[in-house]
Amino acid sequence: ENSSPGNLQRTGPAQWHQIYEDCRGDRQSPVNIVTRNVVYEKSLKPLSFEGYDVKGSAKWDVQNNGHTVKVALDASPKIGGGGLERKYKAVEFHFHWGLLTEQQILSPGSEHSIDGEKYPMEFHIVHIREDASDVTEAKKSPDGLAVLAFFVEVGGEIFNCPSQISGFSPVVFPGGSAKVDPLPLSSLLPPEEDLERYYRYQGSLTTPDCYQGVIWTIFETPVQLSLRQLSQFAALHFDGKNSTPMMENFRPAQPLNGREVLWSGASIALPTAQLLLLAFPTSLNVLGLNFLLFSLIFVILCLSLS
Repeated sequence: ENSSPGNLQRTGPAQWHQIYEDCRGDRQSPVNIVTRNVVYEKSLKPLSFEGYDVKGSAKWDVQNNGHTVKVALDASPKIGGGGLERKYKAVEFHFHWGLLTEQQILSPGSEHSIDGEKYPMEFHIVHIREDASDVTEAKKSPDGLAVLAFFVEVGGEIFNCPSQISGFSPVVFPGGSAKVDPLPLSSLLPPEEDLERYYRYQGSLTTPDCYQGVIWTIFETPVQLSLRQLSQFAALHFDGKNSTPMMENFRPAQPLNGREVLWSGASIALPTAQLLLLAFPTSLNVLGLNFLLFSLIFVILCLSLS
């Protein structure tokens, strides 16, 4: 998210609402997603990813901006569909994490949570409206940004960018930057079939200016980084030498204030009996599962004998 380095961490999220007007808004992010309260929305079909499988020609620009490590993108892959009213182009991705050491995860650091449970890390791919030239112009619209959020868990090196992460040494301190070889953005994501399951809500950027025109898509399936890869983030700093290590760079969950969290529900296969129960009128459901199973067996027998 686009905010100046240094002062954000010194003031802290608890003070942002006193300094930045939008941080006092009623559509702030992140949020805790309570799964029993989500609303199934059939229009949330799988997103389309244009150019996500293309390795750009320009190197990625990795920056320490004083509150995260950000990778600026030039090729502008695009997303569409999935309930979005227009296409959005990717401009950068960045990370939020908790308390890390080279040996273990001491506390989780994802910004969003599911039923109060957080992950070690969360990474965001920030997109702006296709018709906007930059983030500043996009923010003039009430739906200027679309952010894809992915939880990160400890696992194998499926994230597929060990060389990119080990290139963090020039960006240990704010203002540092480095050029690294690009990857297709699709190589950073979960398998394609897992991208059908996600949550959607209207929110904000999670750092000042806390702009409130962000369409959030939070995917259920996390990506994986090895503990070795995660520990690379522990070397970063908020300020100069001898400063505080860059840890716990996340904003706490914000109130929903009546907002709905939608759920795609895609590719969630119900057990056959449960699916058939949903298809029967309510008056038949009271007859119980035994009747349903008997009827199902009867139909199968009739078909096999015909």
